[in-house]
Amino acid sequence: MQGKLPKRNEVEKAMTWRLEDIYENEELWEADVKEALSLADKLCEYNGKLCDNANNLFEALKIYEKADLLTSKFYGYAHMRHDEDTANSKYNGMNQRATSAYLQINEKASFVEPEVLTLSDETLTSFYNEVPELKQYELRIREMRRLKDHILSKELEQLVASAGEMGRTPYNGFNMLSDADLKFPSVTDSEGKEVILSNGRFVPVQMSKDRELRKKAFEAFYGRYEEFKNTWAALYDGEVKARIFNSKARKYNSNFEAAVDANDVDPAVCDRLIDSIHKGFDKMHRYVALRKKLLSVDELHMYDVYVSMISDFDMEVSYDEAKEISLKALAPLGEEYLGIVNEAYNNRWIDVIENEGKRSGAYSSGAYGVHPYMLLNYNNTLEDVFTLVHEMGHSIHTWYSEHEQSIWNADYKIFVAEVASTTNEVLLYHYLKDKAKSKEEKAYIINHFLESFKSTMYRQTMFEEFERKTNEMAEKGEPLTAESLSEVYYNLNKEYFGSEMVSDPQIAYEWCRIPHFYYNFYVYQYATSFAASVSIAKRILEEGEPAVNEYKKFLKSGCTKDPVSLLKIAGVDLTTAAPIEDALKVFEEALSEMEELFK
Repeated sequence: MQGKLPKRNEVEKAMTWRLEDIYENEELWEADVKEALSLADKLCEYNGKLCDNANNLFEALKIYEKADLLTSKFYGYAHMRHDEDTANSKYNGMNQRATSAYLQINEKASFVEPEVLTLSDETLTSFYNEVPELKQYELRIREMRRLKDHILSKELEQLVASAGEMGRTPYNGFNMLSDADLKFPSVTDSEGKEVILSNGRFVPVQMSKDRELRKKAFEAFYGRYEEFKNTWAALYDGEVKARIFNSKARKYNSNFEAAVDANDVDPAVCDRLIDSIHKGFDKMHRYVALRKKLLSVDELHMYDVYVSMISDFDMEVSYDEAKEISLKALAPLGEEYLGIVNEAYNNRWIDVIENEGKRSGAYSSGAYGVHPYMLLNYNNTLEDVFTLVHEMGHSIHTWYSEHEQSIWNADYKIFVAEVASTTNEVLLYHYLKDKAKSKEEKAYIINHFLESFKSTMYRQTMFEEFERKTNEMAEKGEPLTAESLSEVYYNLNKEYFGSEMVSDPQIAYEWCRIPHFYYNFYVYQYATSFAASVSIAKRILEEGEPAVNEYKKFLKSGCTKDPVSLLKIAGVDLTTAAPIEDALKVFEEALSEMEELFK
């Protein structure tokens, strides 16, 4: 965590992803952008006559599908090149061009859904009979028609699509300010050594045993965000107003209703989550009290949240060690699954370490027809091992889905997107806990699980409440200012952490740095996915191959059913509160186990 970050060209090639698997050279990228735009123009030739006959519909959808395939490649390549070094002007330009082309294609294709909606069920059935090949697009057509009440006229669909590029401006502005322009001061630790802060290094610094360093870093880091609080507020306000434009245009009652309907999820699923978590505040407050006790502090502050409660034990895990651990932890998923993991390690699917200008955080991405990619900012912590298996879960979900389904049928909904990743995390937790060689190591692993649970089930639900409250404020005409946003966030933080935690004033600005607030109600799905994953991992460890086979069937299903029905394949029923309540019981069991170790 000390010293300068390497420049991109100083990073060892083996630790970078091989984007040449998508395009060997950028001339091929240029060609695909041009071809995709040309296909969009060709698709426009069917405007007004798309549904004149079955053959027209089939040929147009073929063109549309090919344009989507090319877009997946050129957009995926450009955004990953951009994320390698967000200050690189060449790749900034390429990313902007890719985004612009993507939105142009969407705008030109915007007539398709309104015209498909003009078909009667009887006519559509006859079309399937006349051109049997059309059945390959049945799921896509069904999804278009599911949202029939919210699809506009062709002219209005084109207008909404043309506004899409403007609608991305707040998110693009957030990324550029956060990753490229925002520079953090360095701080000194308790021995006077300089520690350079960055978005990627903040959490590892907050995990340091040096409390003086944690406090200084916390205040300096959030102090920097506070300096730009009005800019962050303007960006977030723009994001919410863009959602309001879209939800009103599509005749939804709220931004939240529009977001969950797009994922084919009942809003009651999220309502049950928030209600169950509120009922489980006692467990969260018990966790905070345990943390205060084990850290032996008179006051527990927000800069004490990430450090391990086990003060006399630490784990530093190299990347090579992390790969070995991951293979052992994921062994219950079978040889086929492990084979894909090894392919990822051996064929440079992963961009491993942080460099100057690199996008913060971690993700899984890629291009249909190639293979998934993973971006990491690996810092040799136990948390990084969990991040590795998390992103691997995303990637292998994508791998299975894309090998079994066409591009449109492979695109699983966001609601189930976090299940495979968190299932891997739960399997890793059980493996490490079972293999612990001492009381201290076991406690250290349980500490990590408690922290993960707090971060995923409680924290992400808190994020969801912030997003819902602030969207509702804007929908009522209340201004979203730095002061009003910070007040909402600060009060939620106090409610969730309880009276044993000192909610330092700087934490009021944490909302400024959360990229997921620009993902349109994404965050609650981390919590529902975590609950589902606890159940799935338990079945895999207890039942073995039958449970693994059902789980892999889920991974291969893409978006062939609604998300809640897909989870039922893997044995999880989110139409009830049971998965959330069961997960809270597991959290309580881990709390009791930790309390027992330190009676």
